[in-house]
Amino acid sequence: MGEHAWEAPAAVDRPSSARVYDYLLGGRHHYAIDRVFAEQQLAKIPDIRDATRSNRAFVGRAVRFALDRGIRQFVDIGSGLPSQGQAHEVADRVAPEAGARVVYVDNEDIAVAHARILLLSGAESGATDPERHKAVYADFLEPHDLWRKVLDTGVIRPDEPTCLLVTAILHFVPPEREPEKALAYYRDQVRRGSVLVLTHGFDELDERSAREVAANYARTSTRVHLRSRAELTAFFGDWELVEPGVDWVVRWRPDGTEAEWWGDAPARSRYLAGVAVKP
Repeated sequence: MGEHAWEAPAAVDRPSSARVYDYLLGGRHHYAIDRVFAEQQLAKIPDIRDATRSNRAFVGRAVRFALDRGIRQFVDIGSGLPSQGQAHEVADRVAPEAGARVVYVDNEDIAVAHARILLLSGAESGATDPERHKAVYADFLEPHDLWRKVLDTGVIRPDEPTCLLVTAILHFVPPEREPEKALAYYRDQVRRGSVLVLTHGFDELDERSAREVAANYARTSTRVHLRSRAELTAFFGDWELVEPGVDWVVRWRPDGTEAEWWGDAPARSRYLAGVAVKP
């Protein structure tokens, strides 16, 4: 499949945040409508592409943190497309002997359909395991239904600690939908020793262009709602934040493999991140 081989079905009449994210990561699973939208935003904030990649690099470090704690199962809520650098790829590369199990969850029909195709095609080449890697359609804001579908896959074992990944989606959930209640439910479902990984778009630079980009996302399948650092911290509830706490993604336990494109302004990485452990 060529880089831009996908042709949008007639039903696709607006950009998808999941496919735009894939495009920014350098993936292949997007349509012209997604690429045009992404380039329009890059014209306003060129940092967006590197910020997206820094967010994905952080996810990899967080997955390794969970693996180091002995966690072998992951639920990625709002996963979009399971492309390069996602949980199953990182886990199987870093700890192939662990046999890590991953369930990807998204509420976009097309994203889930493509995720399943990618996982199946990966199984043919040995890159994925259909017994350990699944994708399901569910909505973050319908936690009872989502968690039932996750358990129905048979991939997640309730009696083992789980790593919950909720990255780069909370800024798409408006305050009136009360995302803190959904997160509280998910935290209650997993056993002690589980890990919660969160990232959230944040504009500490207070740029007009950043506010314009956030407003432009109303044209996609999702809107953007920026929150404060304190609000993101509150999403962890009473779980124990690990060092360095809530910080810019590029400053969360950097491993030296990521180019320091942000220089002395880590706020240019655009995403705040944190990892907490259930006591």
